[in-house]
Amino acid sequence: MKAMLLAAGEGRRLRSLTDRIPKPMLRIAGRPILEYNIRLLAYYGFREIIINLYHCPEVVTDYFGDGSRWGVSIRYSLEEKLLGTAGAVKRVQAFFDQTFLVMYGDNLTNCNLNALLARHRATSAMATVALFYRQDVSASGVAVLSEEDRIRRFIEKPQMNSVSSHWVNAGLLVLEPQVLQFIPEDHPVDFGYDVLPALIAEGLPVFGYRMTEKLWWIDTPEAYEQVRLLGEKGGLELP
Repeated sequence: MKAMLLAAGEGRRLRSLTDRIPKPMLRIAGRPILEYNIRLLAYYGFREIIINLYHCPEVVTDYFGDGSRWGVSIRYSLEEKLLGTAGAVKRVQAFFDQTFLVMYGDNLTNCNLNALLARHRATSAMATVALFYRQDVSASGVAVLSEEDRIRRFIEKPQMNSVSSHWVNAGLLVLEPQVLQFIPEDHPVDFGYDVLPALIAEGLPVFGYRMTEKLWWIDTPEAYEQVRLLGEKGGLELP
């Protein structure tokens, strides 16, 4: 299988840490966040990876090169303007000819990708979203689930107390190539705001995978510092 790592964001909430490097290149225990994600993909057998870039792209390309050091092949998609999470995937749609994975490259997780893929296949889903339980959902995309974990509604960054679900997008999506038909070209498009709601509205099978694994959010300077210290103490269970 092929995977796309989303690494084009400017990391504005972590300025000045991200003035000269992309957020996924912030280091935890001596390694960039993005390296942990590449190692996770390699661990589960992903060998072809494409990474989108925008802010300080040379920091990523100089560090990872062609990916051979990690046993993978890496290509890059350089964006002249930010295209959004889904627009970035649409731009390189020719890369995807079968079921593929999209991974947000700026957080850390030890998600069992084999289990995520098995869930996708068992439900014959068009899209499967890894979901993580989060108490405060106001900064996340929230999935409202049926008893069978089919996603009935998806609300990006809802207002406080407007939804009862605490299962949020963990930044891992397994997608069928047909999903690309729901992504318009040449302007910014987001999975949370645009594509997932469109798939659900069409009645297409979109399912959730409720993670029991760990995910470490790195969305504020305080969160980054907590994860950085945890990494220094050897508290991260990552490949």
